[in-house]
Amino acid sequence: MDIPTTPPVPAATLTGLLDGRWAHVRRDARTRMAAAPSPRTYDLSTEQHRAQVLAELRALAASGYPRTGFAKRHGGGGDPGGFLTAFEMLGFGDLSVMVKAGVQWGLFGGAVEALGTERHHERHLRAIMSGDLLGCFAMTEAGHGSDVQHLRTTATYDPATAEFVVHTPHEAARKEYIGNAARDGRLAVVFAQLVTGGESHGVHALLVPIRDEHGGPAPGVRIEDCGRKAGLNGVDNGRLWFDQVRVPREALLDRYGAVAVDGTYRSPIEGDSRRFFTMLGTLIRGRISVAGAAGSATKSALTIAIRYGLARRQFERPGSSDEVVILDYLAHQRKLLPALASAYALHFAQDELVATLHELSDPAHADSGDDDPRDRRGRELESRAAGLKAVATWHATRTIQACREACGGAGYLAENRLPQLKADTDVFTTFEGDNTVLLQLVAKGLLTGYQQHLHELGSVGMARFIAEKFVGVVIERTAARSLIDRLVTAVTPQDEETDLLDRGWHLKLFEDREEHVLDTLARRLRRAGDADADPFEVFNDAQDHVLRAARAHIDRIVLEAFVAAIDRCPDQDAAALLDRVCDLHVLSTVEADLDWFLGHGRLTAARAKAVTGAVNALCKALRGHAEVLVDAFAIPDALIDAPIALGAESDRQRAQSSRHGVALPRTEDSGKAAAP
Repeated sequence: MDIPTTPPVPAATLTGLLDGRWAHVRRDARTRMAAAPSPRTYDLSTEQHRAQVLAELRALAASGYPRTGFAKRHGGGGDPGGFLTAFEMLGFGDLSVMVKAGVQWGLFGGAVEALGTERHHERHLRAIMSGDLLGCFAMTEAGHGSDVQHLRTTATYDPATAEFVVHTPHEAARKEYIGNAARDGRLAVVFAQLVTGGESHGVHALLVPIRDEHGGPAPGVRIEDCGRKAGLNGVDNGRLWFDQVRVPREALLDRYGAVAVDGTYRSPIEGDSRRFFTMLGTLIRGRISVAGAAGSATKSALTIAIRYGLARRQFERPGSSDEVVILDYLAHQRKLLPALASAYALHFAQDELVATLHELSDPAHADSGDDDPRDRRGRELESRAAGLKAVATWHATRTIQACREACGGAGYLAENRLPQLKADTDVFTTFEGDNTVLLQLVAKGLLTGYQQHLHELGSVGMARFIAEKFVGVVIERTAARSLIDRLVTAVTPQDEETDLLDRGWHLKLFEDREEHVLDTLARRLRRAGDADADPFEVFNDAQDHVLRAARAHIDRIVLEAFVAAIDRCPDQDAAALLDRVCDLHVLSTVEADLDWFLGHGRLTAARAKAVTGAVNALCKALRGHAEVLVDAFAIPDALIDAPIALGAESDRQRAQSSRHGVALPRTEDSGKAAAP
């Protein structure tokens, strides 16, 4: 098919749109990070890497970076959107720094601020922000990873001494994979089952010292280093055991649940399940941060692979002595350009998510004191944060692997960073929430009647939910509502007559798929209400359907965010280019799910073939813009730091070829094609 011609666009124009509301934060981060140690850390020992990361963490603290996200009344900047954006930018550097910063200020500091009360804030937050007090977020256990609600560590109140006794009852209850625990942490936010007067009140968080003033393990605390990992070896992950460790009553982070001196328990939130999930609100920022950092790592990989694809030549063109730039090959374009298009789509969805959290963090959106302590937008935010974290991290895993393959043997060299990016981001799919579990949470949030058991993660929670309260389906716009309604309404009733590049048709197609998948899922789950039905088995049999429903929903909101971004683009040529990028994102997504669209009669066989043809045509049309599209990420060369992306590889080839009497074109002249 013929793709409309798109004029050249300066990279800086696209950068302006990508940088968005917190452009100043992004600019400052680029300058600061370009002066930091190289993100190439493959030749460092574990101890060297940890020492370097700690030094960078302290430099971040000195720069004032962590204060941005904390409340002004606690000495912070009161700008959570700016904080999340700065955290996303850390994904362009050494990802161990990003993770350690996330543990220190996102999880540990975030838990103290969100779950603690004024005495905790006054005593600890300034030291946490400055980096003088390093801490841990001790939630995950060896036997309970995703199922946090049923972890086994206990915190039993002793009224005789007004202390909590924190204890690891058996090996499977040890705290596992805890960042900052093996080397640097001094204080831990420990999640445990709170018991007082012989009654359990569910999971609560307490501040527990894990090291003494000399750096040795605190009395009753056992610490073990997790050792060398596949990646992120600058982070000191460790295991923790507690043997009847006593902490004062005031160690309980008691915003949502307090214990009086006599052991009386009180909470402003009724129900262990609802209270538990309210406390887990500290994880929302973590999930948003991981999604953003995964996006940054993906952009780095794409920049390396596309720059190399524009310089590397392979095989002579028939009738010519010139070798072909590998990005001129359609197969190579297909490896990289659809992934690049989706990276743009996910960037705009991430920006919208950050803006939503920022708005909801305003005091005007504080808990209302009603039966549900958070409003509807807060629940939607939690669902979207879970879904985008899953989709963005899976996209990073697939794309970085594709970039490695696209660079051949050069991509396998440690100096070119792709192996390290692959290793460092691989765990993103399972930390801050296992992606499969997070998509189940998204699906649950899409079904009405979910108030009581929305807060329970995992299969048991879903089974209870579908057995007791379940009716129908909710579909809502997430961005540019009036524009999207107008585009969808304008679509011709006959899909076969609609242009494959019609944005209204794209939106309608994604919305229709989501509605259909959710509706059929609803009918499957209703069988749980039958007298002889086992709710768990009903859910387990439909689990594939549950995950598809969640993915269809996230695909739609990502597309809507992209459409909204194009609509607000002030430059006509840039908007036209982004239109083509969006076309490629949409049609490559459709192509990846052609089985569903064909099997459910949404596309004819002829239309499906046309989709594949359109993806090919769009790849060819965007090939001439590929360099601009990655340059628009504005990643400093000091952070790219891969020879194949900075011309060094071509210089090596040219030097070697000249020894054999073969002259290669200079790097700056290779791969330059006029924009179509």
